[in-house]
Amino acid sequence: MNIEDFLIDEQASIVEAMALLDKIPIFKKILFVVRDGRFVAALTDGDIRRWVLKKGNLDACVKDIANYKPQFAYESDRLAAKEFIQNNPIAAMPILNDNDEIISILFLNDKEVKPQITLNLPVVIMAGGLGTRLYPYTKILPKPLIPIGEIPIAEHIINRFYEYGIDQFFLVVNHKKNMIKAYFNEIEKGYSVRYVDEDEPLGTGGGLSLLKGKIDSTFILTNGDILIEEDYEKIYKYHKQNHNVITMVCSLKNIKIPYGVIEFSEGGEIKEMKEKPNIPIFVNTGMYVVEPKVIEELDYNQMIDFPDIIEKYMHRKEKVGIYPVSENSWLDMGQLDELEKMRGRLVGND
Repeated sequence: MNIEDFLIDEQASIVEAMALLDKIPIFKKILFVVRDGRFVAALTDGDIRRWVLKKGNLDACVKDIANYKPQFAYESDRLAAKEFIQNNPIAAMPILNDNDEIISILFLNDKEVKPQITLNLPVVIMAGGLGTRLYPYTKILPKPLIPIGEIPIAEHIINRFYEYGIDQFFLVVNHKKNMIKAYFNEIEKGYSVRYVDEDEPLGTGGGLSLLKGKIDSTFILTNGDILIEEDYEKIYKYHKQNHNVITMVCSLKNIKIPYGVIEFSEGGEIKEMKEKPNIPIFVNTGMYVVEPKVIEELDYNQMIDFPDIIEKYMHRKEKVGIYPVSENSWLDMGQLDELEKMRGRLVGND
């Protein structure tokens, strides 16, 4: 990547900043804010996440949330800067010339070597759906085994978690379950896969009741047709620090309105016109961090969808939170057009 890929003007919108961060590798998620080409501030994905959780306007400017007291160094201090970044909790530092223009960026992981992370928690993958939106593919294969490149989507999902040291997986299976079992029983793998059989469809949450007595720690729950390209350690830490019962991973989605949108006053006068605007909203990705009590409190073998489980805890005034991610962090295989996008991203043909 070039230096320009990490630069953003302070007058740019937060949505624009999120789009730029999408293009940056996970362990280098930082932008450097410039004014007339000169470095003035820094902006991280954490800054944006805190703004979103405070219900800040996504059309606001970068300057409203950026850190205007960042760490930086001049060219003459480059060696000291390298030592500083190795001994302090800072991911990147810009190196400036005498005009305060960025001439290089020091990264803690220059070779993009990911830190050694071991998340000691299980992952439950809901892999029993019929996949009707992907017909006729799913007439032959269960949705989790539809290939993306040389391996199926379920294996992509598992491999992503395995990068974080997670090695315990539960697959809730139903439709064409023997094909799923046969595949994972035959491949070489460094992790364990256990199967939970649904005799009848139990919704997106009911299958968890079949795990009573099998999971006694915080766990990740994910649909079997989505992949979140985010820092799972950050998501887990956020969940624990906020003492949530459930944390829902939500993705930004820009919805393009194909019409001119009109705002008007009580008297009927037009106040503003927006031609085919993009409306940013946050949607449920289908991935959650969940406390084990959720399993234990479910009625055994009863059909229920996970959003209904969330509603139950909300009504009980227990903490249910969200963890926002950018639009590009969410890969969804639930529809044919999205399947092709996912294939391009994961196989690298786009």
